[in-house]
Amino acid sequence: MEIMLASGNAHKRAEFARMLPSWDVLLPKERGIEFSCEENGTTFIDNALIKARALFRVAPKGTLILADDSGLCVDALDGQPGIHTARYGMEPGGKELPSGQRNALLLRNMEAYKEMSQRSAHFVCAIALIADPYRTFVVQEAVDGHIAFTPYGKGGFGYDPIFICDEIGQSMAAASDALKDQYSHRGRALNHLARLLEEIRENAKTL
Repeated sequence: MEIMLASGNAHKRAEFARMLPSWDVLLPKERGIEFSCEENGTTFIDNALIKARALFRVAPKGTLILADDSGLCVDALDGQPGIHTARYGMEPGGKELPSGQRNALLLRNMEAYKEMSQRSAHFVCAIALIADPYRTFVVQEAVDGHIAFTPYGKGGFGYDPIFICDEIGQSMAAASDALKDQYSHRGRALNHLARLLEEIRENAKTL
């Protein structure tokens, strides 16, 4: 069965596909669907629902829709970048900064915090699943960690090189895919949803 992901991010699609191996995870553009929305919610859950509902309106009838909104919340920065994670450092009306520049900006803003105990942070992920007009499910998960002093690791994307996962003991970019799938914010949220998706699959077989 197919799931359409409300995103244009190929890295994100790869993570979803890896963690949902029995499903065909597609991006809207792979079905020739134009999809856009304004992420103007005040929480990760708000924005996940905004994206899911926007894609659901234009997707073929019967398509399962998944949307996530995730971000990095740094305690010393009062929870920033938070829901503005992807737009961190962006000028009003301008383009999003490349990941490397966002990471460098965040590290500069953390220069005053010299002790690792002062650099606590959390990756948060909210995922919305729309099965039909009357069935919408939302789950939010998080992983605790700290901001590294310098980026390291060649995997992952976004802020992964500067986020040290407490349970893994290294940056998300240095962790294996298997460890990321087990401990990451997105992995934890998807583990919850995977069981629900299997129920949906079984129910579909009986119709």
